[in-house]
Amino acid sequence: MWERERKARMRESAVIIVGGGTSGIATAACLTKQSIPYILLEREDCFASLWQKYTYDRLHLHLRKQVCQLPHLPFPTTYPHYVPRKHFIDYLGNYVHHFDINPLYQRSVELAEYHSRGRWRVRAKNRCSGEMEEYAARFLVVASGETAEPNVPPVEGLASFNGKVIHSTGYKNGKEFRDQHVLVVGSGNSGMEIALDLANFGAKPSIIVRSPVHFLSRDMMYYASLMLKYLSLSTVEKLLVFVSRIVYGDLSDYGIPFPTEGPFTMKMKYGKFPIIDLGTVKKIKSGEIQVLPAEIECIRGNEVLFRDGKSHTFDSIVFCTGFKRATQKWLKGGDDLLNEDGFPKPSYPNHWKGQNGLYCVGLSRRGFFGANMDAQNVANDIVSLIPQEEREGVGVM
Repeated sequence: MWERERKARMRESAVIIVGGGTSGIATAACLTKQSIPYILLEREDCFASLWQKYTYDRLHLHLRKQVCQLPHLPFPTTYPHYVPRKHFIDYLGNYVHHFDINPLYQRSVELAEYHSRGRWRVRAKNRCSGEMEEYAARFLVVASGETAEPNVPPVEGLASFNGKVIHSTGYKNGKEFRDQHVLVVGSGNSGMEIALDLANFGAKPSIIVRSPVHFLSRDMMYYASLMLKYLSLSTVEKLLVFVSRIVYGDLSDYGIPFPTEGPFTMKMKYGKFPIIDLGTVKKIKSGEIQVLPAEIECIRGNEVLFRDGKSHTFDSIVFCTGFKRATQKWLKGGDDLLNEDGFPKPSYPNHWKGQNGLYCVGLSRRGFFGANMDAQNVANDIVSLIPQEEREGVGVM
């Protein structure tokens, strides 16, 4: 009796998508184009919450809009080449409306498990009611992204710091930091751009750079993408490094060592993206942004001690230290597809498909283009496994 009631309460569909970010809604659109029913579960109260709630004001897409638009709906022709945050959020809103995507919001997935009957069972907590809800589907798509949980590394004495401490997801602009000495921890694109924004607002930022990084301009990236149609990747990479050295010079005098490997190689081997320079290098050379080459040893009040023996006093700290995936906490039975860090085990281009109807979208570390290809591959693969007459039904079980 209880089992029948539990099944009656369980919602079923052909596909369950976990994550309502850009990867999740792109997958939903591709499934809609193939007339495949789905359920989309999102833990926040809106789609694309990273863009809507946790990005800084000055953020633009670093690549041209043709590379970043989601499947089956181009950006408006009136949009600039490099789309600003507000325009992109508007575009995503139009995208969700156009494909009639209706995520179930405030659903925090706590368990997804494959059962022997050929179904994925998903338990999600409704964060509004506090109740547990159950879902079932033949296919499960992990689209929770590379940016699931903000990562702040443990630092001895951080609790003793008297100023403001935030992750980059809590940073909007540098207005409140004017005249402050601000430590930026993390030298990826977010860290470099936030340091630039702080300097533009009259703060005195310092950024920790502990490993070599490549600086490229937007135009360099654009022309590299064009050259890749005609030249080998290694040739284009060598040209990029040559041009970058001419444009930016030797930055080792400013505390930034020049990499021994090319930008594409570093991205593929380590997931380390080149820095798209929007003016940060100029600020570093002028002294408006200070580069600190050593790792933090500990913090004592407002004094930060570094492993090179030096110490500096700061008013605020911004951690631009990336994210952790949370997939391993709730996904059971996906060991063939995802490793303990939540990234695909199979190498590209076969990274998106696992066993028993399990897929992932947006985890290839290839930006929007990679996620869009994943979404289309997943929808095409699922449609090939579902007879037409079943597709036209309410669900596929």
